Amino acid sequence: MDSSDPLVSIIMAVKDTEPYLEQCLDSILAQTYQHWELMAVNDHSSDRSPDILREYAGRYPRVRFFNSEQPRLIPTLQVGYAQARGMLINRMDSDDKMPDYKLQVLVEEWNKHGKGTIIAGGTRHFVDEGEVGDGFVKYEEWLNEVARTSTHYQQIYKECVIPSHCWIIHKDDFDAVRAFDPLVYPEDYDLTFRFYRQGLNVVGVDKILHYWRDRSNRISRTWKEYKDNRYFDLKLRFFYEIDRDRSRPLVLWGAGRNGKDMAKLLLGYEATFHWVCDNQKKIGKDIYGIQMQHFKDIKDLDNPQIMIVVTSPDGRLAISQLLQSWDKQPVIDYWFFA
Repeated sequence: MDSSDPLVSIIMAVKDTEPYLEQCLDSILAQTYQHWELMAVNDHSSDRSPDILREYAGRYPRVRFFNSEQPRLIPTLQVGYAQARGMLINRMDSDDKMPDYKLQVLVEEWNKHGKGTIIAGGTRHFVDEGEVGDGFVKYEEWLNEVARTSTHYQQIYKECVIPSHCWIIHKDDFDAVRAFDPLVYPEDYDLTFRFYRQGLNVVGVDKILHYWRDRSNRISRTWKEYKDNRYFDLKLRFFYEIDRDRSRPLVLWGAGRNGKDMAKLLLGYEATFHWVCDNQKKIGKDIYGIQMQHFKDIKDLDNPQIMIVVTSPDGRLAISQLLQSWDKQPVIDYWFFA
């Protein structure tokens, strides 16, 4: 292999995915790009998953099998990453499947850019029976649009813009963002923010690069860390690390449940801020010590930063169009947090 065919290390945690594991492994073995290794790490499975991994590792030298001493996802990923020998790093979930061109597309695109760049692609959910949940379908459509337009950082405060299984990165860049070290969940969203903080370039690929299994017992549905999928604590922490300019006025837009929950968290960061909405019944009222204002009051502020927590797609579109129509120098900065 020459330098255009770097070794890809695929890191995969495995826990009780016996019904799906062989399909997953077969999809990796079927890759048209052949210069890869798989670090498959068993996370205290109670089914036959370890036996399946041992069998595949015995038959295929590129499949490397390990056991994690410490339970849970992130420590298991750490075990796999510690054994990685590749120049490029990818992650896989043991109940999912790869299209056979996945690694080929990722590596070819990465070769165009080199270090300092992450390549991220589209994803498609599937189920063995029934239909994919509506929420996952909408998330998938949004993710694929983000990948198509390469607007990952512009939309990073809405939801996780880079799925855990659909990126490739140089090992040096991965080490620079501390790889799988932080014990923070959701781990993929935290990692995406670390990419952003590091200033790594994200290039989207307008192609489905991963088949994502929707099932009732996936951890995004069962773990308490994923129960409140707004992740306001995580978003705020990185907002104040990366984007918040305390010399500028801060505006919170939205007075529903999201707005109230965000306002309570914001008061842990700053003593006061401007809180706006379009609900005449709430304007002028004192909530948590902050007087609710009409959104038009934003025009009187000097170079504000605006956090928008309105959930309605139509509402978000209307707000975006309104702010763009007000645009002046310096430009109004705003982010959607829901």
